[in-house]
Amino acid sequence: MPSDACKAARALVASAHRITVLTGAGVSTDSGIPDFRGPDGLWTRDADAGKAASLDAYLADPELRRLAWRTRLDSPVWTAKPNAAHKALVELERSGRLRTVVTQNIDGLHQKAGSDPHRVLELHGTLHATVCLACGATGPMRDALKRVADGEAEPDCARCGGILKSATISFGQELDAEVLRRARLAALDCDVLLVAGTSLSVQPAAGLVPLAARAGAEVIICNAEPTPYDSLAAVVLHEPVGEVLPDLSSVPPSGGGRFSSWGDPSTWS
Repeated sequence: MPSDACKAARALVASAHRITVLTGAGVSTDSGIPDFRGPDGLWTRDADAGKAASLDAYLADPELRRLAWRTRLDSPVWTAKPNAAHKALVELERSGRLRTVVTQNIDGLHQKAGSDPHRVLELHGTLHATVCLACGATGPMRDALKRVADGEAEPDCARCGGILKSATISFGQELDAEVLRRARLAALDCDVLLVAGTSLSVQPAAGLVPLAARAGAEVIICNAEPTPYDSLAAVVLHEPVGEVLPDLSSVPPSGGGRFSSWGDPSTWS
């Protein structure tokens, strides 16, 4: 029998017209991509990998950059496939209720699963592209990784010779202002905020929860461990994300809804 919390979450999803989803690393662990901070997380097992996530350290230490490129070359992201959680959000989108996926993940699995790329906001950037820290030129990550595989320890920018890194947000970097703006609008313009697989320990992503709650949205949090924002949630689920999201996506709409729509988030300006 479903728990009372699961029944309550299903009822909220059934009555929702505009759902915004905030996802974290826990959504991708079933795809073989480890989280960062957990007991088996990448930064827990490898302190140098954690250092490479700092922009200052990355810029200052050539050996750290070379390690980062070796790590990127062997990343499980390149062979990972979307799991049941990613696919469930695609189904929720197709039902007409899911408006926006705001993700802290950099793996691109939401889009690979079939989520409309215009509805996916990658707060922390993407591993699938590179950016030059000198001139700002961007390019496909696969091109840089081919150079590493061919023997370059640290590929530089083809345009200016500057330092390349993945187009992800490192510690010490500002989030993309436009992506953050759209994420905040999505939090304000939803009747349900569904939080999945994130500890809500990193700002400004975590701040979307109180923002949505203050705007009147019902908050559902599904995460293995408690989060600092559980008290704001109408429902808290400590069940596996790969089970909860498919269950919620299967709930048929019941009508209702409390807010007027602001339109397609891909057109917000």
